[in-house]
Amino acid sequence: MRELAVQAANGTNTDSDRGEIQKEIEQLKSEIDRISTDTEFNTKKLLDGSIGNSADVGGNNTANILSAKIVDDNLVAGDYKVTVSSSSVAATVDAGDTNVGTTAAIVPDSGLAMGTYTLEVVANESNWDLTLKNADGEVIATAFNKPIASSGAVEVEVGALKFTWADGKAPAEGTATISIAADLTVSIANQDGDKIGATTVSGNDTGKVSVGGFELNFNSDLSDSTVDNDTTITVKTDAVAFQIGANENQNTKLAINNMSSEALGIKDIDLKTAESASKAITTIDEAIQDVSAERAKLGAIQNRLEHTINNLGTSSENLSAAEARIRDVDMAKEMMEFTKNNILTQAAQAMLAQANQTPQGVLQLLH
Repeated sequence: MRELAVQAANGTNTDSDRGEIQKEIEQLKSEIDRISTDTEFNTKKLLDGSIGNSADVGGNNTANILSAKIVDDNLVAGDYKVTVSSSSVAATVDAGDTNVGTTAAIVPDSGLAMGTYTLEVVANESNWDLTLKNADGEVIATAFNKPIASSGAVEVEVGALKFTWADGKAPAEGTATISIAADLTVSIANQDGDKIGATTVSGNDTGKVSVGGFELNFNSDLSDSTVDNDTTITVKTDAVAFQIGANENQNTKLAINNMSSEALGIKDIDLKTAESASKAITTIDEAIQDVSAERAKLGAIQNRLEHTINNLGTSSENLSAAEARIRDVDMAKEMMEFTKNNILTQAAQAMLAQANQTPQGVLQLLH
């Protein structure tokens, strides 16, 4: 599929060529789904997700998590809490022509999300009108008719931000760009409220964050997450347990994730245009990584079971050898007892024979 995507991204292909390539892609997706549905062992489906673990993001998705994947099969079923908290927040300013200071203060508890904002400075006779907009161009705060002189430092609050014009810096019309970023801590707690993992990331980070046995895929970047609120992830475990010991709970678990085209994220790939084909290459690469991860996990489990079998075989041999030694010791003891008793019997017989000979000697002397 990746080879076909690379071919379709080539500008020398016509729309008709890409249409034919798309037909082959559809056949390959159907075959992937067939393998996912039909592969089984002892009537148990192996690749359709029925023996896998699943993690569902709850409706209160304030952390803006697109999806969650379990990477630790030892996680137990239940609800887990994901919290995104800020450790430090800073607002940096590209002043442009406005002469505003290069940093801005954030009003405490203002709830201002991380991201990029613009400050428009417009002259209003002898005063100034200030308008703060978000990245979508929506007005989120205004400060009209503000006197900003060139002498003396002036601080002006516009919504959740405080801007400063330094002494001798006369304001000018223009647009300043403000970037608000923070170091964020993503932590996960289990059903008992115990923290099982935490990691620190930049608010501008995008994509996946691995923490607490989960791989969290955030929508866009973490700057869209609402800090200090919980998002619930519900874990369901349907892993197969292998009994590898003679006692209770001596087992190991195997979970195989859903390997269908939809689960791998390739169900809707489209190669009908060069642009979509180029994007499909990345999508297919991610699917290949997921498949490779499952193969690696299965290989690791297989190696573990082989080592377990070898270990149990060694234990069995040691047990048999110990039993043989015990039997050998018992036989030696019995032979020793037999020899002792035999010697005692022979000695008694000799003494008795000697005792019987004494009267015979006396009688012979009397005759």
